[in-house]
Amino acid sequence: MHRTTCHLAGVLFAVAGISAGQAQDQAPDTASGQFLAEGTGYASVVRLSQPGDANGRLLLVFEQNGMAGIPLYVSNDSGKTWHFMQNVVDQEHAGNAAWQLRWQPNISQMRQDSGDLKHGTLLLAANATRNDAKGHVVEEDLQLYTSTDQGKTWHYRSSIVRGGGHPEDKDNHGVWEPNIHILDDGRMVAYYSSEQHKGQGFNQILAHKLSIDGGKTWGEEVMDVGMPGGVERPGMAVVARLPDHRYVLNFEDIDGPENGKVHLKFSTDGLHFGDPADRGAPVETAGGAWPAACPVVSWFPVGGAQGVIVVSAERAGGNGDAAGRSFYWNNNGGKGPWWEVPAPVQKITGNIHAGWTQVLLLQKDGSFLHISSSSSPRLEQGRKAAYNVMLYADAPLNFNRYEAEDAARTSAVVIGNPHASNRRMARIASAPYGKLQFDIHRDRGGAHVLRLRYEDLGFAATPRIGVNGISVAVGSSKADGDSGWTLMDVRVNLKDGDNTIVVNGAEHAYDLDYIEFDPMP
Repeated sequence: MHRTTCHLAGVLFAVAGISAGQAQDQAPDTASGQFLAEGTGYASVVRLSQPGDANGRLLLVFEQNGMAGIPLYVSNDSGKTWHFMQNVVDQEHAGNAAWQLRWQPNISQMRQDSGDLKHGTLLLAANATRNDAKGHVVEEDLQLYTSTDQGKTWHYRSSIVRGGGHPEDKDNHGVWEPNIHILDDGRMVAYYSSEQHKGQGFNQILAHKLSIDGGKTWGEEVMDVGMPGGVERPGMAVVARLPDHRYVLNFEDIDGPENGKVHLKFSTDGLHFGDPADRGAPVETAGGAWPAACPVVSWFPVGGAQGVIVVSAERAGGNGDAAGRSFYWNNNGGKGPWWEVPAPVQKITGNIHAGWTQVLLLQKDGSFLHISSSSSPRLEQGRKAAYNVMLYADAPLNFNRYEAEDAARTSAVVIGNPHASNRRMARIASAPYGKLQFDIHRDRGGAHVLRLRYEDLGFAATPRIGVNGISVAVGSSKADGDSGWTLMDVRVNLKDGDNTIVVNGAEHAYDLDYIEFDPMP
């Protein structure tokens, strides 16, 4: 939980209204996406898998301003349109107006039995809070609810953990951000953030509890991540499953050495993630960009045997996009450098809740449904999460494209450009000084077409390319429409696994947008 400690690295406000369109064609201060509803953030979605008409139906929950409960929306057309179903409310404290189910919802469907809960049951975990007479939060209760009728009715199951204190109080002992999973043996695990160990020198920890009876009761708390010293605040644990059966846990490291930087930790059983003080592996490009705050890690079966791990976040550090409008991806099981791809929704980040926990869902046609909160385009309203809206968009993500700004640089610099693929590009010094090095992983090598998008600076410049230490002949070039950019295609042979592509300086300095691979038939 970081309502008071997640510091915005950069603030951008819109001067135009929200409109649909391609991300690369938008000005940096304009949002794109379809309006879904008013909402502050923290989206979570589930695609139902069951016999009958409900198969494939999408259910969406998120945070909204006020004390009405957790809004539940439904889509019967793969996310093209959405309809409000109901507000899911706090049943444990029914009749007490000071309590309500409000924050950090996590919705999922059970793929196997757990205790007396059957396969197909819907689970909703969320944070119920109690306000004092002044409207300040003074108590929290991470609650679990179940539904056996596709979300029409919900039943209180249990309290996972309780906490107390206003988030801004020094002695706050709050609990936040439940994330529920069913292990292979049917046991249920709840991951969450806890501020209840300040006296032991931990500002905040990530922990889990285990249930052997389908979430009716919960075992002892186990610490997964915790940095001693009383300063760092690891938070926002989200867990995904990888094809090798490992579990990957992401978290933000608020007030760490690089504030908010996203890290990953891995586990073979979902219960043991190593030394809690070990931050694990940072998510970072070779060019120095990294996602920060409010991360969501997902795995998708695309692009090769290992698939792709994708991380979304509220913002970015290093030389990344401060507004958090790109995803970070890795197709090597989390090893090696990460790369960026523009997000389908291009949000405005006027407050720290804009983009707080986003949805990314693979569609049957290979495109991705993206749902995110975005701040108001109006300056004063944009600073307040109460005016945030939920936006959604459906678009392909290109995991064959490697952005120039993400490569390792020698005598090159990253420059913003709203007409570049990901709003940024690399300017490379002339030979023999400048170069970019792309250390990429391809599960399957062989013959490929390597495409470069580049632009000279008024003086002739033809990029020189090396693949795994071997110089490659210059390929054919053509103008990329009337954009001023040039596209060059080069035939290359790649190895199975790791490859190194070097794009060297030319006769004069030039700008490189990206390189891209297409397998040859």
